[in-house]
Amino acid sequence: MGEPLKVGIVGAGKISGAYLDALATADSLRLTTVADLDRARAEDLAERAAGEVAVAGSAAELVERDDVDAVLNLTVPAVHTTVTLAALAAGKHVYSEKPLGTTREEADAILAAARAGGLRVGCAPDTVLGTGTQTARKALDDGLIGRPVAATAFMTTAGHERWHPDPEFYYRPGGGPLLDMGPYYLSALVHLLGPVARVTGAASRPRAEREIGSGPRAGERFPVEVDTHVTGVLEHRGGALTTLVMSFDIHAARLPRIEVYGTERSLSVPDPNGFGGSPALSDGTEWNVLPDAAGHPEGKRGIGLADMAESLAEGRPHLASAELASHVLDTMLTLLDSADQGVSLPVTRTTERPPAVGTF
Repeated sequence: MGEPLKVGIVGAGKISGAYLDALATADSLRLTTVADLDRARAEDLAERAAGEVAVAGSAAELVERDDVDAVLNLTVPAVHTTVTLAALAAGKHVYSEKPLGTTREEADAILAAARAGGLRVGCAPDTVLGTGTQTARKALDDGLIGRPVAATAFMTTAGHERWHPDPEFYYRPGGGPLLDMGPYYLSALVHLLGPVARVTGAASRPRAEREIGSGPRAGERFPVEVDTHVTGVLEHRGGALTTLVMSFDIHAARLPRIEVYGTERSLSVPDPNGFGGSPALSDGTEWNVLPDAAGHPEGKRGIGLADMAESLAEGRPHLASAELASHVLDTMLTLLDSADQGVSLPVTRTTERPPAVGTF
């Protein structure tokens, strides 16, 4: 497929280490440069990476380097758009951590800049390309549950401040349980049931402050600036209704991650925050586990970026697309608008159901 895509990472925080394995093992990728506001953190990531990796003095310096073809944007959500647009302006492809941006206007600007420059933009999550979600999708496409009529999706936790040493960004605009974890669930739901046409939401913010539970700053308190419990109903274009709960306010629960209910059977879908897991079918008597039948069998963070590199060489669309990420972002923001206004609202930035990842 020719020379590997030369990648520069902007943002050497906690998630960056999860991408190193894919960058080291994918023939289509080669990590060349790292940049972070904390140079010591960038140097540490460069040392842990395979091969010789340079450390740039800033994101602005990195995007202008000749040894960077694509920028892997791992910054905090509030600056995703700034870094992505700078990279696109410098003629670089971009793969970004989720969400694509924090507003619809930011997502629109990214899509417009990519089109104008003839550049690719991909966006996490790529977990939906793994065997868990894709085997579940194949079961739906093969008609094993009949016609899908409804689904549930639950992400419940007491909050990321319990384990993250610097959790404030999860509780600022661009964060919260919906924008942080919602992309995993909504991307999976769009793969399973198609795009969302309309939403009805409700949300709350039970606590004004949170306390850091681990690391050198344990015990420090910080303000909560976003809703931390969001619930709603998603109306998919195909007619199925999904009940969604995303919460940083639930200490314990016995809820599924995702289930899809059809006219003949029910389908249990694995955690969309992972690549694997075992989907299961039930007709009301017992659950029968489905063997892996589709998706990337060795999923890891970064397979979406690797697929984008391969798609460039093959001249085809990439799977973890900015168009899907824009639809997911609009769905989440519209759900929050619905909660604020107390009315059902249409989702205006739509997309097509993404291509399935084939059997193996």
